[in-house]
Amino acid sequence: MKQLIEQFLKFGVVGTIAFLVDYGVLMLLSQAFGMDAVLSASISFVVSVIFNYVASMRFVFTRRDDLSRRREFIIFVVLSVVGLVINEIIMAAGVAVLGDSALMVTVTKLVATAIVMVWNFFSRKKWLDAGESE
Repeated sequence: MKQLIEQFLKFGVVGTIAFLVDYGVLMLLSQAFGMDAVLSASISFVVSVIFNYVASMRFVFTRRDDLSRRREFIIFVVLSVVGLVINEIIMAAGVAVLGDSALMVTVTKLVATAIVMVWNFFSRKKWLDAGESE
């Protein structure tokens, strides 16, 4: 249990940095450039996934010997696409209900991020992490 908590904390640090990247790009595109908030969320999510892959596989999860880097990346991307779908559903619903002001986009994004973070950790733990094999 202690190792799981430590791993989740590392994931939290990586996730926080990825969130800052995601949020920064979202706000830049939606507020500074006037781009649709849902489209901005898609773009910012993809940028943060690239960062998250590199950081997660280096600092959080133990690589599995039975997965090539290519297969590992493909699985990571598939899991992230599921996370993106979850993110987009929540962003679309939140913006539709709450509006697209900076405050409401932020509130919606925080809810989406929390839910997607739980999905990301446990799905990656299940399908990508070698566990305590090292």
